[in-house]
Amino acid sequence: MMYHKPTQNPSRRIIWLLIAGLLSVAAFGAFRSLQLRMPGFDQTAILDGPPTETALTLLPSPQPAAATAVPATATPQLEATSEPTPPSEIPAPPNDPPQFAQDGEIGIADGVVPEGTTVFDSDLPAIANLDPALLHALRQAANDAAENDVVFYVTSGWRSPAYQNQLLQEAIINYGSEAEAARWVASPATSTHVAGLAVDIGPYKALDWLIQHGDNFGLCQIYGNEVWHYEYRPEAIESGCPEMYLDPTHDPRMQP
Repeated sequence: MMYHKPTQNPSRRIIWLLIAGLLSVAAFGAFRSLQLRMPGFDQTAILDGPPTETALTLLPSPQPAAATAVPATATPQLEATSEPTPPSEIPAPPNDPPQFAQDGEIGIADGVVPEGTTVFDSDLPAIANLDPALLHALRQAANDAAENDVVFYVTSGWRSPAYQNQLLQEAIINYGSEAEAARWVASPATSTHVAGLAVDIGPYKALDWLIQHGDNFGLCQIYGNEVWHYEYRPEAIESGCPEMYLDPTHDPRMQP
C-alpha cells in the first residue's frame, strides 16, 4: 500500500499566518503598555522604537524632600545675661598716713609726718617725742641697716591725743564698727603712740631687715596684724622678742 503526502490547503495556511501575526502585534502592544507603566524606566527612550538595553536605564532614585527650615522664632532662645554685679565693697583703710583737710586742725605739731621722714629727723615732734630708749635703738638699727642700703622711714611715731582720736573715728567709719576698728587703732587713752612707745616703719625692705635683725636691738613687732608696728623690748637682746598678740584687742594694755 503506497503512502501519499496529504495535500496542504493554502487558504488554511494563510489564515494561520494572519492569526499568528495578530497575536504578535497584540503581544508587542501589551509589552509596550506594561513597559510604559513600569516605575524607574526612561519612557522617552522607547518612544521611537522597540526597547533596547539603553532604553532600560533606570532613572535616579527620587530624593527625599528637603526638610522645611524651622523658623528661628519656633524655638525659644535664651538671652545671654551679664555676670551679676558684685556687691559694693567696704572701703579699706589706706596704708599710708590719712589725708586731712587743710584747715589747720591736725598737723605736724600733732605728730603728722611728711613723706620721707627718717628716725634721724629730730626736729619733727613725731620723732622728738618718742621714748629716748626706743629712739636710741631705732637709730642704732638704722645705722647698721644703712650698710646694706636699707633706710628706715617713719610713717608714724608719736601722736597727740587729738590726732589719735581722729584716726580712731576714721577707722570706725572705714571698718563699720568700734569693735572692728579696735583691731587697728587704739583709743587716745591706751595708744602706745600717744605715749611715745611705738613707731610705724616702712618700706617693706626695712621691715624685712627688722624681722631678721630687730631683736638684736630690742626692736620687736608686737601685733601679728601690724607688721609695721615696733616697740622697744630690751630683754629681746638676750632672749628674743616675746610672742606677738594676734591684734591690739588681745593686748591687756589696750583694755579700757
